[in-house]
Amino acid sequence: MNRRGIIYNSPVVLTFALLSLAILLISQATGGWLMDRYFTLYRSGWTNPLTYLRLFTHVLGHASGEHYSGNMMLLLLTGPMLEEKYGSRRLLLVMLCTAVTTGLLHLFLFPDYGVLGASGIVFAFILLSSITGSRSGQIPLTLIVVAVLYLGGEVIDAALAANQQVSQLSHIIGGAVGAFFGYLFIPRHEE
Repeated sequence: MNRRGIIYNSPVVLTFALLSLAILLISQATGGWLMDRYFTLYRSGWTNPLTYLRLFTHVLGHASGEHYSGNMMLLLLTGPMLEEKYGSRRLLLVMLCTAVTTGLLHLFLFPDYGVLGASGIVFAFILLSSITGSRSGQIPLTLIVVAVLYLGGEVIDAALAANQQVSQLSHIIGGAVGAFFGYLFIPRHEE
């Protein structure tokens, strides 16, 4: 039987997008307190348990509606296809590894700045998407073009705009994590 109607087709990506929206709306209603306390990663000491929580939750926070919609548009374009291809668990693993990796590098390289937002995950998805469908031993031309356009642009932006290097770092690291998992997920046997 063929059912018609709306389906929750990408549980990890849709849940992430809806959680991020709820956090943004609640944070705006609380004057930013929620965002600052739980969804922005900043140096607060390794003895503070919230530091470890924020290593994961900073990707759910967004500074504004515009910041949120920019990230979610790309996330919702790439994520469902990736979740269908690799499964919810693998995609969640990519997201968690991206959050922790970008968070740790941020704390070590830019301890005086807070970071929040899903742009690292977005870049991970972009690079992972460009590898999808590849075979073992092959480097897709789309990966090279995407890496040059997106990551190359981020490196140039970081070099030219010192005060925005924090977000460029998340983009670059996210892209690297996505590429790593893309090659990790490639089937090793030829059909």
